[in-house]
Amino acid sequence: MTIYLDHAATTAIYPAVAARLVEDMQKLGNPSSIHSLGQSARGMLESAREDLAGVLGCDRNEVIFTSGGTEADNLAIKGLYWKATNVDPQRNIIVSAYTEHHAVIDPIEWLEKFQGARVHWLGVDERGVLDLAELANFLAENSSQVALVSLMWVNNETGVLNDIERVVQIASSYQVPVHTDAVAAFGHTKVVFLPGLTAMSLSAHKVGGPVGVGALIVSRAAKMISVQQGGGQERDLRGGTMNAPGARAFASAAVLSAAKVHDEAASRQVLLDYLVEEVSKAIPSARFSRGSAPGIPDLAHFTFPGCSGDSMLYLFDQQNVCVSTGSACTAGVARASHVLLAMGRSEEEATGTLRISLGRDTTRSEIDEFLATLPAVHAAALKAGLTA
Repeated sequence: MTIYLDHAATTAIYPAVAARLVEDMQKLGNPSSIHSLGQSARGMLESAREDLAGVLGCDRNEVIFTSGGTEADNLAIKGLYWKATNVDPQRNIIVSAYTEHHAVIDPIEWLEKFQGARVHWLGVDERGVLDLAELANFLAENSSQVALVSLMWVNNETGVLNDIERVVQIASSYQVPVHTDAVAAFGHTKVVFLPGLTAMSLSAHKVGGPVGVGALIVSRAAKMISVQQGGGQERDLRGGTMNAPGARAFASAAVLSAAKVHDEAASRQVLLDYLVEEVSKAIPSARFSRGSAPGIPDLAHFTFPGCSGDSMLYLFDQQNVCVSTGSACTAGVARASHVLLAMGRSEEEATGTLRISLGRDTTRSEIDEFLATLPAVHAAALKAGLTA
């Protein structure tokens, strides 16, 4: 039996959602067509928009369906940046942090390389907590030149919970738009579209929906330039035929996930506390990456000095235990965790990482299976060293 402890990468689709998705995908009709089948598809799409808006506490017209979190991040960052610089070419600074997902870092660095953007990377402490005093000071001195702030709600590697409400308060006082990547937060803690927030990225497959569907929540007051033209769909921000079955599957999963997030959080926290305590007993040198920082209750990230995280991952996989070293978007690439490096860890520490993430069906016995395998895996990885 395979023990799956990589739910932060993707988690199982809800059976009821999967069944309905299969049924919906067999229905004809383009949501932009005016005949009856097209309007039926449009009804499916708009019902999904309404349901997702209800979960997030936003206006239905603020929900823009996308192909996933990465597209949503690109739409928000590039769209807000281009709008700001179009109005005022001097407003070309983006504020973010090197602890962000690459779906945020990469488009920012692309804008820096090809579009003349300047970037201020906020510092974080050794736990990965954002330096919001630095944010306040920087905006006090430079807000007239800042195009946007983009900071994630929850870190996808360490599980650190950022104070996005405070970020919005600080930026709003200078009329600076804020985008947050909430992909790692949605379904794991209460997420709503906060007053004053400009844009928020989400992904369906993190909350029991299908892969290839996401959403960008965009304030009705926001001014953005579209990244993708061709048809004027989704408030003219994302041209292309809308995926009505995928949208309904995402919304259905979001409703189910939101209804259970409080109760599931309590049970997962018990499992997580047990996991962290037992790992520390089994491997005293292991370090729980976020330390005392607030975080989501279902993700544990460790560093194992002297070990290659990739070695541990492969050794666990041979024992039918699925974990990760960090983001699935960069896992398998032999590099140190950029998140840990930003937290001030050494190259060696940032190479020996392991992320264990729990799902809605994770059991104590599965955690025990992981723990039973850990000492031998650690010993083998330690013997192989960092060059493995």
